[in-house]
Amino acid sequence: MVMPIAKTLAALFLFAGVNVLLPGQQLRAPGAALAHIAGTVTDTNGDIIPGASVILQGAQSTHSAVANDDGSFQIDNVVPGIPYQVTVSAKGFEVWKAQEILLQPGQFDFLTDIRLKMQGDAASVIVVASPEEIAAEQINLEEHQRVLGFIPNFYVTYDQNAAPLTPKLKFDLALKVAIDPVTFAGTSFLAAANQADRYPDYVEGMRGYGQRFGAVYTTDLTDIMVGGAILPSLLHQDPRYFYQGTGTTKSRLMHALSSPLICKGDNGRWQPNYSSLGGYLASGAIANVYYPDSNRGPRLVLNTFAIDFSANIANGVLQEFVLRKLTPTLRKQN
Repeated sequence: MVMPIAKTLAALFLFAGVNVLLPGQQLRAPGAALAHIAGTVTDTNGDIIPGASVILQGAQSTHSAVANDDGSFQIDNVVPGIPYQVTVSAKGFEVWKAQEILLQPGQFDFLTDIRLKMQGDAASVIVVASPEEIAAEQINLEEHQRVLGFIPNFYVTYDQNAAPLTPKLKFDLALKVAIDPVTFAGTSFLAAANQADRYPDYVEGMRGYGQRFGAVYTTDLTDIMVGGAILPSLLHQDPRYFYQGTGTTKSRLMHALSSPLICKGDNGRWQPNYSSLGGYLASGAIANVYYPDSNRGPRLVLNTFAIDFSANIANGVLQEFVLRKLTPTLRKQN
């Protein structure tokens, strides 16, 4: 699956003459991504405790948060690789201290099995999160990832141990990308390029531009829904790009180049990327319904597959070496 904007990004970078990798060029891995920690404060009866104080104490820094009206809290921009002590306190309850934790780069840790006892009682703050809730929080963070502050870059995760997405999250993410205003802007750009190239064989003028716009958008929509939601849900595969960020330039490049062929399954294991490959084929096959008769046939399917496959490779390389540095919410974490 290729995000619709990925084709536009690749085209713009090539048009601007941006060199992603030069032969023999040595790239340094960016600094470790900052981590995040969250939870929900309740008493032993399951009732929320708004206003509870949460302290994250490390050797080099201290972070604090106050539980919201729904008992939830979140602490961002935590430096990874350093031991931290979590302390939770609230009026009428005994102070609770967690065992020492060590966060990994980019990790979103949702605290669980925490009990805050009431003063003078054996009662206890339970911070509980299911894998589905953790995945939803991760997607919420990813949906704020925008290149240059406005281009959606939702289909990449910087947590190697990211929680698997539920089918609902996969469809929600696909729909969010499909209706993003920048997706329509990218479609307009590609439709204009096709108009200049007089492909497909629609009429000229604004009517032809409208037809080409519709063709580009429908093809991309088919790809993202089939390759990013339907097949990943049926085959239990994760449609996101898993950023490597560490290791040699060669290993990172190979990771990026293999992204159209290899993906991570919901079981956390790497496997053949049947979802993306199926999305490429489906978008080309369905395009035969609305493309002009002169452009239909096996060649259309193969051309669409080749374009999407190449765009996915370009997207992988850009993700691994360029886009993170151009994303304001992530650049702050370097």
